[in-house]
Amino acid sequence: MPSLLSDIALIFGRYARQTLRSKLQMLFGVLMPLLYLLFFGPLLTDLPLTSSGSSWQVLVPGLLLQLALFGASFCGFGLIVEKQYGVVERMRVTPVSRLALLLGRVLRDAALFVLQAALLVLAALAMGLRAPLPGILIGFGFVAVLTVALASLSYALALKVATPQAFGPVVNALTMPSMLLSGLMLPMSLGPKWLDVLSHFMPFRYLVDAVRAGFVGAYASSALVYGVLVALGFAALSVTLCTRAFRRAAA
Repeated sequence: MPSLLSDIALIFGRYARQTLRSKLQMLFGVLMPLLYLLFFGPLLTDLPLTSSGSSWQVLVPGLLLQLALFGASFCGFGLIVEKQYGVVERMRVTPVSRLALLLGRVLRDAALFVLQAALLVLAALAMGLRAPLPGILIGFGFVAVLTVALASLSYALALKVATPQAFGPVVNALTMPSMLLSGLMLPMSLGPKWLDVLSHFMPFRYLVDAVRAGFVGAYASSALVYGVLVALGFAALSVTLCTRAFRRAAA
């Protein structure tokens, strides 16, 4: 265990330094959710989106998870570039744990997107969001766990494909239905019954409902419990699958 933690810290430090040297990556990652906040949020101000809480308490949780969904899903692009330059090949011959090679990367990604989520929440507070601090922290926790899960799957896919041209369409084909069926922008309960029922087969729906429950202070609600269970189960499955992919790639 000490060796594994040391390896994770080593890999995390390497990629964290890369990220800190790229200020544009840190800022532009939050641009799309921020644009939704600035130009879409005011349209919802006077609409009765939910029986409890304001429209900001509906929209901002969805934007936080949108940040993790789109940002983490495309993390594999960096690994494809490393494959092309031989970085992955050089790492394979080191004694570093294959699990550490994954966790070091995804923890860097989680830290980055939580930082971007904090910037988004600060902007939302300036625009009128009012939410309890524990609920906001719960939202950050879900961003981190979802990032770990989706970045892991993204890296696993990147190990399978050879070029960014093959990677991008697959990710787009998966992320767009996920966004539309999880109710990131608006609660799915506002739509027709068949669409609301269909959305319950989308795991992200439970995460969105959980963060919205946290933002209105419903800490003991079933939505929050289901969201935690789905998020942790999804992350554990994703990390397991990606670790196996790293080990097979190094065999």
